[in-house]
Amino acid sequence: PLASASPACGPGASGQESRVSAPAHPPPGLPGIRPLIPLQGIIAEENKNLQPQGDEDPGKFKEAELKMRKQFGMPEGEKLVNYYSCSFWKGRVPRQGWLYLTVNHLCFYSFLLGKEVSLVVQWVDVTRLEKNATLLFPESIRVDTRDQELFFSMFLNIGETFKLMEQLANLAMRQLLDSEGFLEDKALPRPTRPHRNISALKRDLDARAKNECYRATFRLPRDERLDGHTGCTLWTPFNKLHIPGQMFISSNYICFASKEEDACHLIIPLREVTIVEKADSSSVLPSPLSISTKSKMTFLFANLKDRDFLVQRISDFLQKMPSKQPGGNGGGRKASTADPAPEHSPAPAEASDQPASPTTPLGGRQSSSVQEAPTASQGLLKLFQGNSPMEDLGAKGAKEKMKEESWNIHFFEYGRGVCMYRTAKTRELVLKGIPESLRGELWLLFSGAWNEMVTHPGYYAELVEKSTGKSSLATEEIERDLHRSMPEHPAFQNELGIAALRRVLTAYAFRNPTIGYCQAMNIVTSVLLLYGSEEEAFWLLVALCERMLPDYYNTRVVGALVDQGIFEELTRDFLPQLSEKMQDLGVISSISLSWFLTLFLSVMPFESAVVIVDCFFYEGIKVILQVALAILDANMEQLLGCSDEGEAMTVLGR
Repeated sequence: PLASASPACGPGASGQESRVSAPAHPPPGLPGIRPLIPLQGIIAEENKNLQPQGDEDPGKFKEAELKMRKQFGMPEGEKLVNYYSCSFWKGRVPRQGWLYLTVNHLCFYSFLLGKEVSLVVQWVDVTRLEKNATLLFPESIRVDTRDQELFFSMFLNIGETFKLMEQLANLAMRQLLDSEGFLEDKALPRPTRPHRNISALKRDLDARAKNECYRATFRLPRDERLDGHTGCTLWTPFNKLHIPGQMFISSNYICFASKEEDACHLIIPLREVTIVEKADSSSVLPSPLSISTKSKMTFLFANLKDRDFLVQRISDFLQKMPSKQPGGNGGGRKASTADPAPEHSPAPAEASDQPASPTTPLGGRQSSSVQEAPTASQGLLKLFQGNSPMEDLGAKGAKEKMKEESWNIHFFEYGRGVCMYRTAKTRELVLKGIPESLRGELWLLFSGAWNEMVTHPGYYAELVEKSTGKSSLATEEIERDLHRSMPEHPAFQNELGIAALRRVLTAYAFRNPTIGYCQAMNIVTSVLLLYGSEEEAFWLLVALCERMLPDYYNTRVVGALVDQGIFEELTRDFLPQLSEKMQDLGVISSISLSWFLTLFLSVMPFESAVVIVDCFFYEGIKVILQVALAILDANMEQLLGCSDEGEAMTVLGR
């Protein structure tokens, strides 16, 4: 089924357990970093050995496309993605023929011994795809629609076929859910001339999938496009090792993911780069490349296959960035800029130069209503806690102090800010709970919201100005829910907190009228405002609604319903004893929506729930599913003894 919380390889779906990665043994001669169009060639190279023999002949593909259009009455605009020889099981009899996968349809045709089988299924009608093997059907693909079950087998490469079918079904579902947003997404190119070989459209789909996976893994903005990736090593000063992994380069970022699980992830925005330098090669360190940033961090990569191209790429980016002072050094072995401040990119130099950049409020045009409010520069927690020393808070204060000390040591060893090395140690500290004083800063970094905030200075203030005084269905709903957000917290018992919450929710509804306002957004946003300024809370809300939990916060809460279905499957797999009982009681559908939509903030003690939010911003939806399963597991005996839904809800309510 369609995975709502980003592609299966990103942290939104499975967290740290999977990453963007290249094949373990890349084909000989695989190029290094290339622009987006040649990236399709990289993907084709990786998939070359998986293609059916006919793929190499454009003439055969053209012939198959014409045959498909004629056979099934398809219009000229319907593009064939690929075709495969296989068997379709009609009853207990296999019919050998050809399976055609187009952008919108699955078609099968067979004509043997005077018997004809012709089948056309729209991808939007597919309710389930499954790869399985039974006694009756040897290794096969099962396709369920609303009114029939279809089985196909005898594929040359069943894995490749299934993966392509899954991609096409998911694309159709995405278009069905959000046709406007889908059409705006240029990740699936529309070629101006016909494709000349069989794999072109398929490579476009693969490029789209790689883009989604790259953005989800490193939490990058939705318009970021992966240019290419290459194997390399990264020197990690904290353990004095050269870690092998993959470097990924896109329009505005260089990212690194280690091959070993959790060893190291790194994100370097090109706007932060000041110097890129080629060092002398040696047998120990072949093709080394040094990248320095404004926060005085230097990263040493080696074993790069296409170092010259990479240096040129970064140099070109640096030269395009307008400089406050003349004297930027151009290409060659070294490229540097003097405090660049591009029109749509970094924050002012004083913010960018500080390693703990997210704690510094941004400049830019501020409307009077935002500028005058204390919430423009700090979170509500600081405003309402005052400057009480930690000692006055007793055991809680001591615990917070210890956490802060642990993070300060971590920052010293691993760096601070957007270019921090993210390792298993980082994850351990997050699991223990982020200290309140650092929560806003680290949420911004781990969610990727910081990147969007610094590249859109003044955007939030403009939205507030434009939306002030405007009335709509969304603003009416917001007004109705303002006083229900966190009524027990002093920050929302007065106009200061309420006004800040109103501005953030109204600005978001104005930015994204497709979502507008949805119940539960007020609860989540009120917590974001406790730990960050209004602008920071706004960009965290953007990251949450548009990237980390897509399709959750709308009138149909489709994303939450999809993940509820995934939760039911996980319950069947991990808690089989409880699964049937929960279905009978009808509890899962009641609990999971409120748990998922509010990230447990409305159902757990606040101090526990906010630690779950810490983990969520670091690892994605996986954490919410894990916690939900753990709650059911911990209460299994009592739940099995419940006789109705009310009793079960009382058990879970405790």
